[in-house]
Amino acid sequence: MAKSSADDAELRRACQLAVEGTKHKVVLCIRTVKTHGTWAKSAKVRQMAKPRVLVLCTKAKGQRTKAFLRVLKYSTGGVLEPAKLYKLKHLSKMEVVTNDPSGCTFTLGFDNLRSQSVAPAQWTMRNTDDRNRLLLCILNICKDVLGRLPKVVGIDVVEMALWAKENTPAVSAQSNQHDGASIASSVTESELKVYVEKELVSQAEEEDIEALLGTYIMGVGEAEAFSERLKRELQALEAANVHAILESEPLIDEVLHGLESATNSLEDMNEWLAMFNVKLRHMREDIESIETRNNKLEMQNVNNRSLIEELDKLLEQLSIPSEYSACLTGDSFDEAQMQQNIEACEWLTTAMRGLEVPNIDPTYAKMRGVKEKRGELQIIKSTFVGKASEYMRNYFATFVDFMLNDKNYFSQRGQLKRPDHADLRFKCRTYARLLKHLKILDKNCLGPLRKAYCSSLNLLLRKEAREFANELRAGVKTSKTPSVWLEVFTGSGQNVNPADTATVSEAYAKMLTIFIPLLVDESLFFAHFMCFEVPSAVDGNKTTHNDEDDDGIASGKIAVDLAALNESLQDLLDGIQEDFGSVVDWAYKIDPLCCISMHGTTERYLSGQKADAAGYVRVLLDDLEARISFQFGRFVDDACHQIERNERNARQTGVLPYIPRFAALATRMEQFVAGQSRDLVDQAYTKFVSIMFVTLEKNAQADPKYADIFLIENYAAFQNSLYDLANVVPTLAKFYHQASEAYEQACTRHISVIIYYQFERLFQFARKIEDLILNNVAPEEIPFQVGLSKADLRKTLKSSLSGVDKSIAAMYKKLQKNLTSEELLPSLWDKCKKDFLDKYETFVQLVAKIYPAESVPSVGELRDLLASM
Repeated sequence: MAKSSADDAELRRACQLAVEGTKHKVVLCIRTVKTHGTWAKSAKVRQMAKPRVLVLCTKAKGQRTKAFLRVLKYSTGGVLEPAKLYKLKHLSKMEVVTNDPSGCTFTLGFDNLRSQSVAPAQWTMRNTDDRNRLLLCILNICKDVLGRLPKVVGIDVVEMALWAKENTPAVSAQSNQHDGASIASSVTESELKVYVEKELVSQAEEEDIEALLGTYIMGVGEAEAFSERLKRELQALEAANVHAILESEPLIDEVLHGLESATNSLEDMNEWLAMFNVKLRHMREDIESIETRNNKLEMQNVNNRSLIEELDKLLEQLSIPSEYSACLTGDSFDEAQMQQNIEACEWLTTAMRGLEVPNIDPTYAKMRGVKEKRGELQIIKSTFVGKASEYMRNYFATFVDFMLNDKNYFSQRGQLKRPDHADLRFKCRTYARLLKHLKILDKNCLGPLRKAYCSSLNLLLRKEAREFANELRAGVKTSKTPSVWLEVFTGSGQNVNPADTATVSEAYAKMLTIFIPLLVDESLFFAHFMCFEVPSAVDGNKTTHNDEDDDGIASGKIAVDLAALNESLQDLLDGIQEDFGSVVDWAYKIDPLCCISMHGTTERYLSGQKADAAGYVRVLLDDLEARISFQFGRFVDDACHQIERNERNARQTGVLPYIPRFAALATRMEQFVAGQSRDLVDQAYTKFVSIMFVTLEKNAQADPKYADIFLIENYAAFQNSLYDLANVVPTLAKFYHQASEAYEQACTRHISVIIYYQFERLFQFARKIEDLILNNVAPEEIPFQVGLSKADLRKTLKSSLSGVDKSIAAMYKKLQKNLTSEELLPSLWDKCKKDFLDKYETFVQLVAKIYPAESVPSVGELRDLLASM
């Protein structure tokens, strides 16, 4: 036999730990499986097997001992924790489930269960040994602690007693392990027999049976002797009877005569009885016929009563209460009548649903009266829905017209008015329940109602936004309105007041602050009021469904309703973007740089909007952001066009005017950058600087002789003007480094030209030597080449280095001559001296290598000469 879980020491320690703190002592713990089902006439039993541990515990309380059955379950971490607690004093029955052929499944019935409609839990053991072990332990505890035994059903107690006798040592050892518990762990066969006999034969009956048996077996030693005695007594009785008969012959004759007379009388009576039997048979047939007709009449009477009751119920279901009929066919939809109208709608919905299968018997559904009543209710429904819809459409238009005609609802001269729709929403909420019932009655009726509501409220929202925008613009005072907004870049409009720009940007932000929350609230209210089945926030589903198919259907329905809602919101908010756009255009005319701060404000509101029932507000903000980007793009394109037109008509020197003006413009643009508008400004910077550099290079090529000087001065001016901004703006830092590289390249080219102009013969001689070395000519052969002899070297040194101080001074004057920016001269002259010394050092090294016997002025002598000048 496999080891039982009742002998598992680890399980016992885990169970004792689970009941720690309750003063319960574990007598027996064993693993099992719990199954449970709902019992009803038409419901199937759904069972789920769950692992559990059954623990029998005792608790000493004074002189008494209480017994409990604990059910432990496994937590998520696999730790045992209490699940149920039963008191064994309430155990009334132990029953083995007959549906389990193994006999390992049983139920425990307790007489204190509150709900008897739920079937008791079924416990399935691993084998019959575990089952017998648990049930025997329960029986022993009940007998020893409670003094009584529960009823046992479906269990062969004799068989269980034999099992207990065979397994007494193992079971006893298990029970005696727990703190000296004195509860026996086996049930003897005699104990079980006593219990069974108490159920079958009472004590009084048992005593009677024993007394009866005693009268027959009194004085009898063996069965054969008892049989012989009975035979002798029988023979004696027969002999006595024959003797008595012979002594009474006269009496016998008299008896025979009497019997003959009686026989004749009996024959006469037999004839009479035959006649009466025929009559009784006919009478019985008549009675049966009468009873049959009577039974049919009684059955017919019962059926008629039942039919009358069913017809009364049907008629009650088909009848229309007068108060509901008046509401459903009337024209009164005032606020005072709304409660009656809603009650009538609820009755109508229930009545129509009650006349549909399966709410009504299919046989009744085919009856003519039911069909006619269903048609009548359809007509009443159509009439009521039509009248209610017409009233609601007129109600929306009338109330909105009232608000449109009242100037107090809108902004007026000198006073900005925040839109207030509290009255409108209060009025609409009065009819919210009516709209829900209208949707239930006819979901198609909401389409025209939604259009009517959107059309009316759109007029109100458009006027509120228009009046607010007009007063907002009128209330902003600017010191100057430039006639040409490009002046801020081209130079004639440098007097734009930054305070004006900030004021205009604040006005736009105020417009969004007032109206975006209003439009979101209106969208959410519209979705709720007009019965759209969409959640307040669409994120994957805030609604929980148990069935995946139901979840998919619900998600599809929500998606369809959300699409319909966005279409309605487009009608509700259509055109209001123009009122926002008018503020954008107005701000753009005052200062195009307002677009930067307006773009940042719009993006902040966009980031705060979710894809919820007010999703169309996000579309409005997207359109508004696109409009601002378009206007700012116009400014950038026009400014770039002005740069491209700035071409030289004649020889031009010095710094082009748009370079310092760009620095001023970038400084102003950075004042309006607010986090998320960084991309907009960086794109403008990229376009501006790209056009500036292209135009600069194009202008430089117009006069190649002075191209490098022109580039040096302009690239230097670009770096000087943007030095501070490049340290904090990554995009400008990139262009700053680009200008720095172009500046260095132009400096190198220009200085090389000046050096070669003064020392062309000297460095030309060095270049020839380098070319020969590159062509793999041996150094010792170079002095024998044409033009590279020692004599040619001496002539070159004499012509180039005699009066070198004058040549260097001429080089300085030439460098100074064409520069218009004097501050660049020191750095350029330093570069020129360094480049000259590098070239001369290379020349000296070549001479030392090719003409070792010849002497030339050292690099140090020329360095000292340059330092002294």
